[in-house]
Amino acid sequence: MGEEKNSSQDIWTQALELLKEELSSNEFETWISRIHLGSIEGKTATLYVPSAFFKDRFELTYSEKMEKALSKAASAAISVVLEVKKDIQKAAQSSAPKVTAAPAQKPTKEKKSSNDYMLNPAYVFDSFIPGENSNFAYSAAMAIAKNPGSVYNPCLIYGGVGLGKTHLLQSIGNYIQKNSNLKIMYVTAENFTNDFIQSINEKTQRQFQKKYRSVAVLLMDDIQFLQQKEGIQSELFNTFNDLYDTGRQIVFTSDRPVEELRGISDRLRSRFSRGLCIDIQPPDFETRVAILNAKCNEKNFSMSSDVIEYIAKNISSNVRALESCVTKLMAYSQLLNKDISLETAKEQLKQIINSNNDSSGISIAMIIKCVAAYYNVSPYDIKGKSRGQSVIIPRQVAMYLCRSMTDFSTTEIASEFGGKNHTTVIYNVQKINALMQLEDSEMRVIINKLTNQIKQESRKN
Repeated sequence: MGEEKNSSQDIWTQALELLKEELSSNEFETWISRIHLGSIEGKTATLYVPSAFFKDRFELTYSEKMEKALSKAASAAISVVLEVKKDIQKAAQSSAPKVTAAPAQKPTKEKKSSNDYMLNPAYVFDSFIPGENSNFAYSAAMAIAKNPGSVYNPCLIYGGVGLGKTHLLQSIGNYIQKNSNLKIMYVTAENFTNDFIQSINEKTQRQFQKKYRSVAVLLMDDIQFLQQKEGIQSELFNTFNDLYDTGRQIVFTSDRPVEELRGISDRLRSRFSRGLCIDIQPPDFETRVAILNAKCNEKNFSMSSDVIEYIAKNISSNVRALESCVTKLMAYSQLLNKDISLETAKEQLKQIINSNNDSSGISIAMIIKCVAAYYNVSPYDIKGKSRGQSVIIPRQVAMYLCRSMTDFSTTEIASEFGGKNHTTVIYNVQKINALMQLEDSEMRVIINKLTNQIKQESRKN
């Protein structure tokens, strides 16, 4: 029995080596390194995969390649059977140490926890569901985590709100923290700014510089916050150079591409774009279903396939909103001890889900896009934190139209505008209302014109 097991493991290892030569590193990390060998009995190899979504995708694209590699390694025809098995990632990594992760440094008694690095322990690679929208970003983040400072340095991951940028960024930190003794710093650009201002007030600039320049890995979230802040940009530029020139890893996230960042110095912009820049797009329908299933499994909560498909069809651009739907339905079911029917889901989620079932089909994204085109500004700027005069009015108009043309609450609208407070939405709506009440109001003309444009746009969809 022992010899047979070793023989199976040898075949598996050789097959992985063959696939590593055939596939790109991104494909291998995303679709091969997450598989665990169950057994090879006779002419059949049983492989464990982490999810049903993964199984479906693998069968379509990689099953034939896997069978050829196994058959070549075994010098006999072998077919593949895939079985879904949760929590296999650790086993998958250990089953093929020669072709996956770089050897990890041994932990010491003084190893810090995720909380010491301001990291959320829930943000790990195992809980991230990659799809066509995020495969590249996921693979790059995994490669960085395994070999910090040696590949894809610096790296910028950008995309809209709630698509998983922070999840991937912190997954890098959690992986490195668990597998090495490297010093990590995770910080938002806003907190970096606050630290810098505090160091000036307290005359502790040297301590500030030591804090950020003594790390092996710097993970900075939401660099769009640095727009129009020249002093902070200068400090980050010097920190960047110190880390980069000594081969230390830097990863940033942003809600937009580098070229759409405004009020950023050319020298800092060039640093952001020097390395790998990857975007995360909204997940496709199949990925959204997989995310919902994963969230249900994580929370030990069951929903019927028709409810899951209803949510996936009606929320297309925000992963956080998908999780919010699961959380709300789970709370409703547990507190009232009721099963979740499709009708119940529709009723309970009407304030979260855009009403795509009515005749309007108007979404917040559509409104922002139309307003941005009218005022000739970027949708990213309308949703961002810039307070420039060219953006304030378009943002107020967009918020007003979202409130008047959709069923979203002010809290839900605020979350789509970069996570602003709902009171900001209320204030901006009141501001536009006041302008519309003026005699011969130009704003009233603009609102009417945009309302008609948005309705026309919705009819096209």
